[in-house]
Amino acid sequence: MTSPTEKPVKKVVLAYSGGLDTSIILKWLQTEYNAEVVTFTADLGQGEELEPARKKAELLGIKPENIYIEDLREEFVRDFVFPMFRANTVYEGQYLLGTSIARPLIAKKQIEIARKVGADAVCHGATGKGNDQVRFELGYYGLEPDIRVIAPWREWDFASRESLLAFAEQHQIPIAKDKRGDAPFSVDANLLHSSSEGKVLEDPAVEAPEFVYQRTIAPEAAPDKAEVFTIDFEKGDPVAINGEALSPAALLTKLNQLGHDNGVGRLDLVENRFVGMKSRGVYETPGGTILLAAHRGIESITLDRGAMHLKDELMPKYASLVYNGFWFSPEREMLQAAIDYSQAKVTGRVTVKLYKGNVTVIGRESPYSLYDQDLVTFEEGKVAYDHRDAAGFIKLNALRLRVAAKRDLRG
Repeated sequence: MTSPTEKPVKKVVLAYSGGLDTSIILKWLQTEYNAEVVTFTADLGQGEELEPARKKAELLGIKPENIYIEDLREEFVRDFVFPMFRANTVYEGQYLLGTSIARPLIAKKQIEIARKVGADAVCHGATGKGNDQVRFELGYYGLEPDIRVIAPWREWDFASRESLLAFAEQHQIPIAKDKRGDAPFSVDANLLHSSSEGKVLEDPAVEAPEFVYQRTIAPEAAPDKAEVFTIDFEKGDPVAINGEALSPAALLTKLNQLGHDNGVGRLDLVENRFVGMKSRGVYETPGGTILLAAHRGIESITLDRGAMHLKDELMPKYASLVYNGFWFSPEREMLQAAIDYSQAKVTGRVTVKLYKGNVTVIGRESPYSLYDQDLVTFEEGKVAYDHRDAAGFIKLNALRLRVAAKRDLRG
C-alpha cells in the first residue's frame, strides 16, 4: 500500500492470468490502492484458452479498452528461446530455464503497455519465496527505472488460503470447485516447458506420481520403434524439420510433439533458487531437450575447438544471468553478442533419433563443416597429416611436467 512518502497509484498494469490468485489481486488493487487496473494476459503457448481471462476481467469491472491479451508465441521463441539455445544454456547441469526465459518478455510487454496507457505502476502475482518476483522486477527496472512495482504477496495481510477465498467470496469473485481445496501441485507452462512444484512434490525423496507429467508420455510407454528425423539450422537457429520450413513457434511446437510421443524431456531436480533456498521441481521440456542435442550436434562440425570450448566456459555465467533475472543486463547482452558471433557458420542439417526418452544425434552435415576425413582417416597413403610431427608437439607440452617431475624426484 502507498506509504506517506509515496505518491498514490492512479493506474497499474497487472500481469493477469484470469486465475483465482490474479483475480483476487485485481480486486485487491481496486480496493486497497483505489487504482484503475489494466490487465495484461500473455499467450506464451501455455495451452490454455485466454478468452475466459477477458470475460473474467470484464466481470471484475475492467473496461474493455483496459484489457490486453497478446499472442506472444512467435516473439517468445524467436527473440528469447532461440538466443538462449544458441548458448546451449543449462542451469546447474540440467535445467533448460523454461520458466526463467518467459519472465523478461512478460515484463517487457507490461512496461510497453504502462507507457502506452500512462500507468504509474506495474504488478505481478509472484510469491515472496520464489525467483519470479526477482525476474519480473529486475525486468521492470531494467526497462523503466522509476516505475512503481506492486508485489501483493509481499504486502497484503492474507495469512492463509482460507482468508484469500473469503476475500474472493466477499467480492463475488467466481471460485471453481477444484480451487476450494488445495491443488496437489502448482504448474507454470509455456511453449518451451511446463514446471510443477509444491505439495506432492515437496519431499525430494519421494518419486513424483505419474499424474504430474503433462507434456510427455512415460518413456516406458513410448513406441518400441525409434523415430528418426532431420533438423535444419541457419546461423545457430533451427529453421526446418524434415526439410519443411517452419516459423520459430511452429517448429518448437512440432519438436514438442515429437518429444511427447517418445517420452523425451522429463526432469526431476532440486535446484538452488536465487533467493537462497533449495526447491524440488518436475520439469518437462520435450522440444527443448531435442533442440539442445541437435544444436550441439551441428556445432560439433562447424565450430572451431577454441570457440566451442570458450562458449562452454561462458555458458554457466549466461545461464545464471537468465535464471536470476538479468536478461536486460549489459553483461547478458555482451555475452549474447559473443555467442551470436560464434553462430555465423552454424548452418547445416542434423539427423536425430528418439527412442524411449533418449535423444541421439546420428548424423550431421554442413557446407561449413570443419570435419576433414583426410585428416582423421586411419587409412594409409594420406599426406594431410604427418605422424612424426606429433613427437615434437608432445615433448613441448610435456616440458613443464618433466621439469616438475625431476624436481620432485630430487626431493
